[in-house]
Amino acid sequence: MSDSIVIIPTYKERENIEEMIDTVLNQEKDFHLLVIDDNSPDGTADLVKEKQKLYPERLHLVEREGKLGLGTAYIHGFRWALKRNYQYIFEMDADFSHNPEDLNKLYYACATQGNDMAIGSRYITGVNVVNWPMSRVMLSYFASHYVRIITGMPVNDTTAGFKCYHRSVLETIELDRVKFMGYAFQIEMKFLAWKYGFSIAEVPIIFTDRTRGESKMTGGIIKEAVLGVLQIKLNSLFRTFRKDQDFSTPLVEANGLNRTDS
Repeated sequence: MSDSIVIIPTYKERENIEEMIDTVLNQEKDFHLLVIDDNSPDGTADLVKEKQKLYPERLHLVEREGKLGLGTAYIHGFRWALKRNYQYIFEMDADFSHNPEDLNKLYYACATQGNDMAIGSRYITGVNVVNWPMSRVMLSYFASHYVRIITGMPVNDTTAGFKCYHRSVLETIELDRVKFMGYAFQIEMKFLAWKYGFSIAEVPIIFTDRTRGESKMTGGIIKEAVLGVLQIKLNSLFRTFRKDQDFSTPLVEANGLNRTDS
């Protein structure tokens, strides 16, 4: 039984999913993989089922009735993983914008260096993005800067979707109270982990935009994130975070000295 599971939500990822499954499950570290498919019309789930014959104990599939949103997929996956006693729970995309080899670095930052959350960061060592137009790079970079200013959260890549959680983070965050289910979901989860006092490391990665399949990014998603940050901050003013730690603890880099659990 592995201590780690990678959660990948999918919608129309036929071009990527088979290669992604093979790559994740052939890393040096023994990862398990949970695919949560939102009734993809291109047969993504059917390809996962075929791969389950090759990886019967390590590859899992949840099929949902429709396109229900990124956040609901991850929360469903978190609960699924916690119930099965995984200790380290990962988020990543299906389109190879996140390099599966970097899963090992995120695991090391949590399991060996003692952090509660590790973020695959595009901006901790400059701007490490490949195949994006400059307009989108600037939008993403300054969106993260905006989030940092509004929330006070000491995270460089606040919108990153490549992460590892120790299970204690997801057990502490009240998942029923997570409000945002789109792009702002990634911001809210980091903000809550920080407000509860969990130690967070940013691990430098290179983000490569998808070369196959359709992008899920829309103007509405970006608008939700921009406006959602204000609501996330406002809501926090009327909420008690019960984990008794110093919220001013600075962020650490994964290759530096890290605070361990008390």
